Amino acid sequence: MTEPTWFKSSHSSNEGAQCVEVAKTPGTVHVRDSKDKTGPQLTFDPAAWKAFVNFAAGYDI
Repeated sequence: MTEPTWFKSSHSSNEGAQCVEVAKTPGTVHVRDSKDKTGPQLTFDPAAWKAFVNFAAGYDI
């Protein structure tokens, strides 16, 4: 199994303390703190992640 490819949220910057990275693998979306790469991670199924992102963006799903 290969490591997932992580990417930083477009809303994160290199200057702030609040940075989020996301990695997609088949059937799972992984979320972690970019400043603590070895720390805990959250995992979501793709439908739950989509619902969360839509909710956070203020869209009615």
